[in-house]
Amino acid sequence: MIPDKPEQPGRAFSHLDAAGHFTMVDVGDKPMSVRTALASGAIRMAPETLKAIQDNTLKKGDVIPVARLAGIQAAKRTADLIPLCHPLPLSAIEVRVSIDTSLPGLRVEGFVRTTSTTGVEMEALTAVSVSLLAIYDMAKAVDRTMVISDIVLREKRGGTTGDFISSP
Repeated sequence: MIPDKPEQPGRAFSHLDAAGHFTMVDVGDKPMSVRTALASGAIRMAPETLKAIQDNTLKKGDVIPVARLAGIQAAKRTADLIPLCHPLPLSAIEVRVSIDTSLPGLRVEGFVRTTSTTGVEMEALTAVSVSLLAIYDMAKAVDRTMVISDIVLREKRGGTTGDFISSP
């Protein structure tokens, strides 16, 4: 058995062992429950770039379905990308990409669900982040000024800490 973490006045680090080495948090004693998370983000671009995406005239192909697929794949691979993140059996992943002419650009939402002992916030945030990166990759030949922004956890439900809903 690995010893408990050392006491540090005013601060405890959940991802460090007694010797100060990184470790995954043991979630084995936490109760299984349905856990969900919703994240969102945006990518701003030139109006001409948005029109090319809408008209499906970019050389790399149809941006929106590729971005959705990239987000789904990313959510499934989150534990491979984020150190100390637990691999989870995901029961649902939804990635929505919508056109927002007021940006101008695209908005992405990622929703993830599991029944597990730990939450899926990182999976939802990773889905959104990689979807936005896929959009940038597909459109960068015509617009290198695109700006990815506003990646945020909008809500988290389930688990021992309860629900979190961000204020608008």
